[in-house]
Amino acid sequence: MLIISEKANISRMADIEPSVRGTRIVVEEGVMIDSFVKIKCVGGTGDIYIGKNTYINSCCVLYSGNGLTIGQDVLIAANCTFAPVNHEYRSKDKIIKEQRFMPSRGGIIIEDDVWIGANCVLLDGATVRKGCVVGANSLVKGELEPYSVYVGSPCQKVGVRK
Repeated sequence: MLIISEKANISRMADIEPSVRGTRIVVEEGVMIDSFVKIKCVGGTGDIYIGKNTYINSCCVLYSGNGLTIGQDVLIAANCTFAPVNHEYRSKDKIIKEQRFMPSRGGIIIEDDVWIGANCVLLDGATVRKGCVVGANSLVKGELEPYSVYVGSPCQKVGVRK
């Protein structure tokens, strides 16, 4: 189910696939979704929620998986991937795609007033607390402290916003 505010600005070149399993995609007012953003319901029944005045730049990919919550006033640079799901792979007796998905690690939660730099990857279980800055080319797979600055793969704290 798609619930998109009339006051959201979504490029005609963005691709939002509605769910066939009941996942909700909610886009609040003031959201800007740029060209070539892909939003895909796959890997679970989690919802995708994008809070007010959030900007998602070109070529980002957002999967629903175990749920993706993006707060208000979040800035997401180009080419970021949000994957709140993990393929199961441990059995040698089945090919990977037949093993489906691992249990949830809680989805992805991004709180308000966050900036995520270009080419970042956020995985299932990632929590980015209010006011964080995540530097370009970072991998986020755990919890990041509020108002802190992180870089690298995996993310390492390098400072605090003042």
